[in-house]
Amino acid sequence: MDYEDQQPEVRELSSRQRRVLGVLMEKGLTTPEYYPMTLKALIAGCNQKSNRSPITNYDEDAVEDTVEQLRELGLAAVILPDSGRTERFRHYVRKRYTFSEPQIAILTELLLRGRQTLGELRGRASRMVPITDLSTLRTELTGLMEQGYVQTSGSLERRGIEIDHGFYEASENRTLTPTAPSAVAPTTATPAPKPAASQTAPTPAIDDSPASELRIKNRQLQSEVEQLRQQVEELKDRLDDLCRNLGV
Repeated sequence: MDYEDQQPEVRELSSRQRRVLGVLMEKGLTTPEYYPMTLKALIAGCNQKSNRSPITNYDEDAVEDTVEQLRELGLAAVILPDSGRTERFRHYVRKRYTFSEPQIAILTELLLRGRQTLGELRGRASRMVPITDLSTLRTELTGLMEQGYVQTSGSLERRGIEIDHGFYEASENRTLTPTAPSAVAPTTATPAPKPAASQTAPTPAIDDSPASELRIKNRQLQSEVEQLRQQVEELKDRLDDLCRNLGV
């Protein structure tokens, strides 16, 4: 039996552990040619300005200490290249959990940014692993929710709900409310009694005005701009690595 298999399941992570682990997961998916990561690249990934919330300023000691904590949890490892050059770091999420690749991408985004809407989450996770539509996203989220790794503010079928990971420490008190069983699987509710003739039943307000459509389009554009910013950051990281390798 592997050492990782003998360790207890990790359900809570500190904010710094979530950031470092999230960066390792992200770069493993988006830039596999530069993965496992050097310490310098890992620090830069933690502190980058795009696709991160909150923005951090971790120093070398903080990141090294956090990697060591993740190693003790069986979630990360140090790799020594055959060339004997700088040691590199990788995550062991695939060894410790039974997540699908889309689920890893989903959790990566949630660890790096926290709560998001369905549309935001699909757009951002899709840059790492294809998630063709919201239906596919809901299927992957349902599996994570049933295991307690993801929480929501309502049913996945509702508009405007927020999604978040479930790796917060208990002391952080970051539970989304309400998180009802219907968020996992819609249930058949008993029809409510019809109002008496003298009563007027309230009509749900549906905002389908041009202003609402513009707001939706604006959010989509903001998401696309954020993805482009992330791609630019990744290209900069690749260029920096290439320059270092060439001794420029």
